[in-house]
Amino acid sequence: MPLPISIEILTRKDCSLCETAKEVIDKVIRDYFVTLKMTDIESSPELLKEFGEKIPVVRIEGETSFVYKVHPTTLRNKLDRIVKSGM
Repeated sequence: MPLPISIEILTRKDCSLCETAKEVIDKVIRDYFVTLKMTDIESSPELLKEFGEKIPVVRIEGETSFVYKVHPTTLRNKLDRIVKSGM
């Protein structure tokens, strides 16, 4: 069985864009083997310094894939490419 695709959402408290991003991701990932992690950037001085107000940030397999807004078609295309590559 292949390993799950790792998706991480960098977020912070009271972030409506973060909530919207998670809703979009939740709808798309139903069709994939994925682990989803939420990380509050305020829990890490390094993340807070790096991203500040540039959230949400969505990382797929550790690579920044979206900032501010998640596009469902683009997300699905990225996940399809990962699945086809055999990860």
